[in-house]
Amino acid sequence: MKLLKDILYKVRIEQVQGSTNTAVERIAFDSRQVVPFTLFVAVRGTQADGHDYIERAVEAGASAIVCEQLPAVLKEGVTYVRVAEAAQSLGILASNYFDQPSKSLKLVGITGTNGKTSVATLLFRLHRALGHKCGLISTVEIRIGQKTIPATHTTPDAVQLNELLAEMLEAGVTHCFMEVSSHSVVQERISGLHFSAGVFTNITHDHLDYHGTFAEYIKAKKRFFDQLPATAFALVNADDANSAVMLQNTKATKRSFAVRGMADHRARVVENQLTGLHLSIDGHDLYARLVGEFNASNLLAVYATAILLGEQPVNVLTALSDLEPPRGRFQVVRGGGGILGIVDYAHTPDALKNVLVTINDVCGHHENVITVVGCGGDRDRTKRPVMARIAAELSGHVVLTSDNPRSEDPMAILNEMRTGIAVADQQRVFINPDRREAIRQAVGMARPGDVVLLAGKGHETYQEIGGVKHPFDDAAVLKETLELLHK
Repeated sequence: MKLLKDILYKVRIEQVQGSTNTAVERIAFDSRQVVPFTLFVAVRGTQADGHDYIERAVEAGASAIVCEQLPAVLKEGVTYVRVAEAAQSLGILASNYFDQPSKSLKLVGITGTNGKTSVATLLFRLHRALGHKCGLISTVEIRIGQKTIPATHTTPDAVQLNELLAEMLEAGVTHCFMEVSSHSVVQERISGLHFSAGVFTNITHDHLDYHGTFAEYIKAKKRFFDQLPATAFALVNADDANSAVMLQNTKATKRSFAVRGMADHRARVVENQLTGLHLSIDGHDLYARLVGEFNASNLLAVYATAILLGEQPVNVLTALSDLEPPRGRFQVVRGGGGILGIVDYAHTPDALKNVLVTINDVCGHHENVITVVGCGGDRDRTKRPVMARIAAELSGHVVLTSDNPRSEDPMAILNEMRTGIAVADQQRVFINPDRREAIRQAVGMARPGDVVLLAGKGHETYQEIGGVKHPFDDAAVLKETLELLHK
């Protein structure tokens, strides 16, 4: 139990009605989670306004309400605190309630369109190999030392985040690596957190269904770096044209990395094969198990972050050479018939292009590549024709299929994708809305030496259709199909 006055530290308070000595035993912004002695924070969301549920929270036993607008009727015995921004206040309140756990950890946030999961996961595995007890908050999973928790969002809400960080601290964790999505920045989920570092991988067109314009998307990413303290470092990918924008207003120490240009930390691809990469990083050789120039950039980001966190280069390079790629990130699947399967989470135009360019560089001409790809429903529609065009240009054959159609008609999504295919490429493109059958169709077309790429879902073990999640694992289905059709 804590007193309300103890967790209001640094909250921008405009008005208080009642006593701040009231007891608080939990924080909630969902009225359904309110029990006696709960502090209810009325947040204005995209789907609902928490102010509409203040009365329900009070009836459920809330001891205090934090809101932007006081209700017309104030119940006696309940404390009401009016603030300028409830969403921002929620993060600060949650941090204070859990005794500001982020200040006692080396918390590193990774943001960007592509590479967030790979960089965060590799940093977690690297520092664990270097002897640190680590935490991970990613799209795929949450790790607290050896404990694994399934992830539901790229970045959890502010209360969950601070509760997780507090649990990590209690478990002896010293380093935590977390993905920071643009949604989480705009929605103030990271408000109140103290970051030791911020890492920027890249930015390409994505999430325009939420942000509206590319400029707003860039602004959301930039806000993360604007909020970094002077004690932190900001590490950016200098190969990305927008990296300088990220650093414009940051108080953090500015550092950069690059594979193609000039930067504080540089890498050069010496050799790129299906078995892995040979890199020269800051003049040191690294033989890694990851494939492709985009992974050269990811590895360099991991290396530079570790060095800036105080690790020794020789120890970092030795540990990096043993690391496997995260599940669903250029994951190689072998079955039979001399056909190679690859599963990748590539769900943006840039990510798909990177994966296909890598496959073509390593495996030969694009005529030997068969790509199965779709686009998610209820998401950015502008990228649908672009994804299809890239797949057609860089593959021998393409099967357009369902990703997670969610509430949309799968064929409507596929028809939008089809508009991006040039007339000359249409004979090489097939449409099959059933993802399992689409994989079977692609494998059936493959011959020895060919590559079948399943793009878009990566690590996901479900397919969301009509609001229902059905079990579906690309890697498992691909392996089963390869073994069945090419014994």
